[in-house]
Amino acid sequence: MFVVCGEALMDVFMGEATPTGMQLDARIGGSPLNVAQGLARLGRPAAFLTGLSTDALGERLLASLQGEGVDTSLVLRNVAPTTLSVVSVDKHGVPRYAFHGSGAADRQITQANLPAMPEDARVLQFGSYALAVEPVGSTLRALAARERDRLLITYDPNVRLNVDPDLLHWRAIVDEMVSLSHLVKVSDEDLGLLYPDQTPETVAARWLEQGAKLVAVTRGGKGSSAWTAKAHVDVPSQVVTVIDTVGAGDTFQAALLTWLDEHDALTPDALGALDEKGLTALLGFAAQAAAITCSRRGADMPRRAELPG
Repeated sequence: MFVVCGEALMDVFMGEATPTGMQLDARIGGSPLNVAQGLARLGRPAAFLTGLSTDALGERLLASLQGEGVDTSLVLRNVAPTTLSVVSVDKHGVPRYAFHGSGAADRQITQANLPAMPEDARVLQFGSYALAVEPVGSTLRALAARERDRLLITYDPNVRLNVDPDLLHWRAIVDEMVSLSHLVKVSDEDLGLLYPDQTPETVAARWLEQGAKLVAVTRGGKGSSAWTAKAHVDVPSQVVTVIDTVGAGDTFQAALLTWLDEHDALTPDALGALDEKGLTALLGFAAQAAAITCSRRGADMPRRAELPG
């Protein structure tokens, strides 16, 4: 069982003005939700640990998870509102983001209400802003620390400055989580925000020294790279007609975990033992999955049958 920990929210796109207001288009979102649903589509048993509102938007998020076959037994319902990420476009076509999440449902996980992990849990996947806001952030970080010696800990920072613009805070969170994680996947965009004066190679080497067994960096259309203590590879991206890149990074993460599961490599020792051939195959599989998502509108992630056996 893969247990994905983090937020679920609604992305709300501002539409045309009406005589009495505005048209709105609300879409299911949240990087951790995407990873959980991506794993389920790829045939992996996945549970989602999150806080969901009992409001209408929370009901819609729950229905989406259940419809994709995600185990929702770890979902904590509460009366706080659903987080909204409101997206508008100015007269020059530049998107602007307004985040409404203070006190929202996905933040209401505490040490007191944290559910027990399933007996068949093998992997804990963390990422995005849930680790940087309270009380859920300190609760999830403590969970990672508690379970590190028993389960595989995987992490994607997915920095969201519209939630918390404090880069020093984000760096502290990332540093703490890297020291607890066995696998870290990060985008070059996040690295550019966090460490603008450092190369990905430098950051990867430091993270391996901190305890990570495998570090993967995605570079969009420029491909991806991976490092262990003994090996390093660079793999090109897949050629595809891009519709949009929504959910591509989350698809990449879900596909990484799927390949590792299918190749009996979901242990710290197995991660560290991957050679150049294995790393190349791993990144290639994840790149194919991400390319499929990029070829479709929104976070429409692939199913296992769409990828090579």
